[in-house]
Amino acid sequence: MNQVNKSVRKHLLVASLLAGSLSLSFAQNQPAAVTMPEGVSRVTSVEGITEYKLKNGLRVLLFPDPSKPTITVNITYMVGSRHEGLGETGMAHLLEHMVFKGSTKHPNIPQELTEHGSRPNGTTWYDRTNYFETFSATDENLKWALDLESDRMVNSFIKKEDLQTEFTVVRNEFEMGENSPQYVLMERILSGAFLWHNYGKSTIGSKEDIERVPIDNLKAFYQKYYQPDNAILLVAGKFDEAKTLALVDQYFSPIPKPSRVLTQPYTVEPTQDGERSVTLRRVGDTQGVGVAYHTPAAAHPDYAVMDVLIDVLTNEPSGRLYKALVEGKKAAFTYGWAPSVHDPGFAYFYAEVRKENSLDSARNTMLTTLDAVSTKVPTNEEVERAKTKLLSDIDLMFKNPDRVGLQMSEWMGAGDWRLVYLYRDRIRTVTPADVQRVAQAYLKPSNRTVGVFIPEQKPDRAEIPATPDVAALVTNYKGEKAVAAGESFDVSPANIDARTKRGNLPNGLKYAFLSKSTRGNSVNATIRLRLGDEKSLTNKMTVASMAASMIERGTKTRSYQQIRDEFDKLKAKVYAYPSGQELNVQIETTKENLPAVLKVVTDYLRNPTFPESEFTKLKEERLAQIESQKQEPQAIAFNVAERLINPYPKGHVWYTMTFDEEIEALKNVKLDEVKQFYKDFYGAQSTVVSIVGDFNEAPVLQTLKTDLGGWKAARPYARVPLQLAAVTPKIESIQTNDKANAMLVTGMKLPMRDDDPDFPALYTANFILGGGFLNSRLAVRIRQKEGVSYGVGSYLQPDDNDKVTTFGSYAIYNPENSERLEKAYKEEIEKMVNEGVSDAELKAAKSAVLQNRQVSRSQDNTLARKWSQYLTKADRSFAFDADFDKKVEALTPEQVNAALKKYIDYNKLVIVKAGDFEKAAKKLTEKAPAAQVGGSKN
Repeated sequence: MNQVNKSVRKHLLVASLLAGSLSLSFAQNQPAAVTMPEGVSRVTSVEGITEYKLKNGLRVLLFPDPSKPTITVNITYMVGSRHEGLGETGMAHLLEHMVFKGSTKHPNIPQELTEHGSRPNGTTWYDRTNYFETFSATDENLKWALDLESDRMVNSFIKKEDLQTEFTVVRNEFEMGENSPQYVLMERILSGAFLWHNYGKSTIGSKEDIERVPIDNLKAFYQKYYQPDNAILLVAGKFDEAKTLALVDQYFSPIPKPSRVLTQPYTVEPTQDGERSVTLRRVGDTQGVGVAYHTPAAAHPDYAVMDVLIDVLTNEPSGRLYKALVEGKKAAFTYGWAPSVHDPGFAYFYAEVRKENSLDSARNTMLTTLDAVSTKVPTNEEVERAKTKLLSDIDLMFKNPDRVGLQMSEWMGAGDWRLVYLYRDRIRTVTPADVQRVAQAYLKPSNRTVGVFIPEQKPDRAEIPATPDVAALVTNYKGEKAVAAGESFDVSPANIDARTKRGNLPNGLKYAFLSKSTRGNSVNATIRLRLGDEKSLTNKMTVASMAASMIERGTKTRSYQQIRDEFDKLKAKVYAYPSGQELNVQIETTKENLPAVLKVVTDYLRNPTFPESEFTKLKEERLAQIESQKQEPQAIAFNVAERLINPYPKGHVWYTMTFDEEIEALKNVKLDEVKQFYKDFYGAQSTVVSIVGDFNEAPVLQTLKTDLGGWKAARPYARVPLQLAAVTPKIESIQTNDKANAMLVTGMKLPMRDDDPDFPALYTANFILGGGFLNSRLAVRIRQKEGVSYGVGSYLQPDDNDKVTTFGSYAIYNPENSERLEKAYKEEIEKMVNEGVSDAELKAAKSAVLQNRQVSRSQDNTLARKWSQYLTKADRSFAFDADFDKKVEALTPEQVNAALKKYIDYNKLVIVKAGDFEKAAKKLTEKAPAAQVGGSKN
């Protein structure tokens, strides 16, 4: 639930950039008048979002959108790690966990969230905490969600017994971050950059504070900040605005405005007076260098310019840091980001360096490149490319109202939700001169934290401007005219089938077109090429994977940069990635741009040139990624478990390599092999194409016919079947030194396909066992009750061709808790198999499963991917989904319990665990004598 932990790794910047790069193109600026309850006032309306205010101070944002049958309720409290005092680090985040433990009217919140088929979560950041639920758009669900959020605003239990289990869960989450040297390096750099301000502290807090916080202090913190005058409620989706406003008034207005007066944090970070350095020494297989600079708050005009500057530096493949470090073969990858925060914040840059490369050389190159941008004026091309990319992200992000809550929460925390519009408007006006000015103002050696301290007689210091008057900035802001909303689309399987047009091209290509009106004319597409057969692909999977990743890196008419630029200009997100025998291309764009986007995609499918320079860079990126996993418990556990559960012979299509084997194979693969693989296996006769959204079928179909219709591979495709091998149950323990977290992975293979008569029963049983939101049996026992795992669950992965299904489960935990975890896990599996599920439990699970599946069908990208899978089977359509839903709805406890007894057996599981068990055993041994001494005193 801690946002930092979930957004760190190679693309840590995404969460911040998207939160700081949003655009809103909603309903008209002046919506139809809404009858307001007494005591409710209308504040403003901007691009389809209307703000109201209740008499108790609660701010309410309503964003009606009829295009999807879902509603998202999000409540944001203006409290984060910035508001924590001495000894309170991590308190905002710990409280976020505690609020899921129950309230007066809702004592079992995880159960209710699951029963309503919702997609919920909570997140904590520097300036705010938010909770949200996305669910099917019904009056009952909306009333429930508003009742839930109003009750837990002031009536959450915050009980001592819940804290005893939850603080170990949060500590477990803390230790997840401790496993990543990349994350810890950033944490250390920021703590060195900020002497006094809380932005230098991790949101998840100090482990000692988490474990020692008194329950009374936590309650006082809750009662201080969780009040209507410190919150903003946002409702987005398919609802009646007047009726919803009345419901908000009904549930929230009875909460009295508190008498206490909130004082805002007043700490101001002093101007940095010299370069600072940090050194981190930990176990790992890759090196890294990071740099942090102090920068203005998100409300300041320079923040938007800084985002453009960051893209000029880090854009792949044109960015200056990318060219200097990655193309210069000094680093495997690099990135940069700047969070949108309330007070003056920071910009952070990072480069991952392979062990055999010089860290000093990468560090010096990074600093030289960062320093040079102050004197080497960015070109118009660099700046316009960055602006196009950022504005494209803005346009795409806010075509999906489901995402509004979390993204708007960032700007609420930064000062006001309307800041997002000012950010967008400012991006449009950025010039090369602005970018150079901002670089000169903030990218100064004396303003950065990296390397060693160097004294200077005349330090050149960066003065960070204060946060502007946000109220003055947003007063009377009206925004722009919004695009039209999409149609109210029926997501029933029958309607999806009825609205979908399926067909074939003469060369064998199959397609499915589901045309419908969408918000902003958005459209999603999937292209799936299927390649080779079992014999021809033997010992070629590394070559196949490299070929799939190389096709977009240059064609006969376009360079890699030109391809990326064209997609940004067309407001398109396009991803090409390999998967077994397949190459998948995912596309998200708009109606007017889809034909042009498809032309670029078919160009790189048909005309790749496989540039040697890009091949070299791709190998370096892949090698760095694999090497960084070699000592990570999660990666190791899943890799070993997969090898044990699926013991295919080496060289087989489905063989899972060890990390060392992957590294060796990558080092040995030749560019000529990749080119030959493309010539032999690429063609469209076994390709499937699915498109869902707002588009014109005729030009799209013509593009497919012209560009792919006559394309055939030299070698034919034949699906490589999965095998159900005899696997010996075993427990394997892998020692990973200096890792705070351990990982448990279990699995077994079942003789079952997704249309097996027993599958709906086992699917629902698994949902009860390890699905749902914090209220599955595994989660309730291991996380909620025992408090030994932050992430625990189970999964069921069936095939649609072969009778091979994987049942598996996982848990992240502190290795000191191994015995408790394994005991609890075994007891829950055996209890469920032996005692079965109850009528009430099954009824709640069926409701949750069916609503969750309906929410999935409301996502156009999900529909496109699912149609691409169904096209590979002649008899498959969404009628299969309708039939599956009926079978789930008709399930009885007897059927579910019979399936459990038939298929699940703890004694047949492969169990793999990876962690620093030696250190844990040593700690437990050291604690034992102390316990004995304590006992003798009695």
